[in-house]
Amino acid sequence: MLPLQNRFRVFINNRWLVFVAAMWIQSCTGIGYLFGSLSPVIKNSLNYNQRQIATLGVAKDLGDSVGFLAGSLYGVLPIWGVLLIGVIQNFIGYGWVWLIVTKRVPTMPLWVMCILIFVGTNGETYFNTAALVSCVQNFPKSRGPVVGILKGFAGLSGAILTQIYAMINAPDGAAMIFMVAVGPTMVVITLMLIVRPVGGHKQVHPSDGLSFTFIYSVCLLLAAYLMGIMIVEDLVDLNKTVITLFTSILFILLLLPSVIPILFSFSSEQKPTEESLLFEPQKEESSKSGQDVNEVILSEVEDEKSMEVDLLPASERQKRIAQLQAKLFQAAAKGAVRVKRRKGPRRGEDFTLKQAMIKADFWLIFFSLLLGAGSGLTVIDNLGQMSQSLGYDNTHVFVSMISIWNFLGRVGGGYFSEIVVRDYAYPRPVAMAIAQGFMAVGHFFFAMGWPGVMYVGTLLIGLGYGAHWAIVPAAASELFGLKNFAALYNFLTLANPAGSLVFSGLIASSIYDYEAEKQAHMPPPQNSYGLLHKMLDITLGEKALKCNGTICFFLTSLIMSGLCIIAVVLSLILVYRTKIVYANLYGKSHT
Repeated sequence: MLPLQNRFRVFINNRWLVFVAAMWIQSCTGIGYLFGSLSPVIKNSLNYNQRQIATLGVAKDLGDSVGFLAGSLYGVLPIWGVLLIGVIQNFIGYGWVWLIVTKRVPTMPLWVMCILIFVGTNGETYFNTAALVSCVQNFPKSRGPVVGILKGFAGLSGAILTQIYAMINAPDGAAMIFMVAVGPTMVVITLMLIVRPVGGHKQVHPSDGLSFTFIYSVCLLLAAYLMGIMIVEDLVDLNKTVITLFTSILFILLLLPSVIPILFSFSSEQKPTEESLLFEPQKEESSKSGQDVNEVILSEVEDEKSMEVDLLPASERQKRIAQLQAKLFQAAAKGAVRVKRRKGPRRGEDFTLKQAMIKADFWLIFFSLLLGAGSGLTVIDNLGQMSQSLGYDNTHVFVSMISIWNFLGRVGGGYFSEIVVRDYAYPRPVAMAIAQGFMAVGHFFFAMGWPGVMYVGTLLIGLGYGAHWAIVPAAASELFGLKNFAALYNFLTLANPAGSLVFSGLIASSIYDYEAEKQAHMPPPQNSYGLLHKMLDITLGEKALKCNGTICFFLTSLIMSGLCIIAVVLSLILVYRTKIVYANLYGKSHT
């Protein structure tokens, strides 16, 4: 038995403690998902119109996704320094918004409010970067589950913070803005010294699989519980005591995962073993063949042509490669062929952002994410209007539902994509293609406007959208390495606001306004869908236009469905191009 002091040291440096702390940080820092609840308070207090609120929404989306600085600082500052910058931005941004809304400081122009919303929401990128990169480095061979669970808690944070606000039962809506400024600040400051790489690849336990199963069970229980209490609170007028009880049970569920690091650190289980990083076997193979790092090797194109060689068992593959290289060098010596020297890393090794950006695989991931996640975010941003146009009054029910499905999509996407790579050594992006197929069906349902479409549509879109954020970070880390993962991940997240800006800000809103104008018997603007009218900010009268019926989002939903089909094609191209890479990364466990 180790002394208590040593066991406490083991506990503090346990990779499962880092993972659980990162889950807690993510569970209260998905501030962007609360904008739908914050915007009415800002609108009423500052007398904004809907277009001004939409402008703040764009600033929020940009702040949530522009993480270049966070990715760059990750390699320069300690992890706690990165988290501290995020805390400062979150506190200043939303704290100042709270002061303005409550009239404690003078009202600022719209552009200043946009900057404050951007700065406050941009703090999320520091929290995401520190949590994701630290945990992926600590669990190099469980990237799918780790990323899925962490991104899932980020998606669920809106529902968690909303329940905490319901318990506080503040008399004014501005109190939620104050909670957004102070709550995440307190949690992150408490945990920022725990979240860091701790050499987790040396802490492998035989029961790690059971530990992930336990956390998955907690995730499902948490999602079901939140869904249940949302429905109950919506249907029944509960007193504060019952709401406080519900919130206390929520806290207990959030604390349950801490059982894992406690058991690992204070039980007498056998000593942990070490697992290798995914790209290390390639280095070992090259060393076994007696060649040094700067050897002359086949070009990347030549490698991809010999697929049958790469899919052989390890021992047989090594023989064949040695034979081919011997023939190649003999031919080169005679001047019969010209041998290329490989420049830069191979896929599966560590790329810089600049090196990754000249690879077709990187842009396939980016544009597939832009089309898939961008179309999903269009539904999320317009869910209130979509439900109202179909005759539903309680729009917040569908907002809460899609938040839960988003969470389950992230957790499930990580889980099932890990089965794909672990059990079949098949490219992880195939799971993204499946998710985008579900989304294409969901958009088609919205276009048709059949009975119950809001329930089916939010289910398919929420699951598919959430799955992207579990699959893409894991796939990017596998194809382009962990060393510069922070910069790579934050660049890929730019696809989200880019898709939202084009699909929601231009396509969906323009078509909605056009159909609303037709229903109001108003002549349409000069261009067919009112885009020029929107951009020139011409007022259409005192009363806001409202569209009713399936026609409001019929064309938009069909366009989004088509974009998801294109995303499926891009993902399948990526699958075809990376079969060999995944066979090398994961196929050795099957030989």
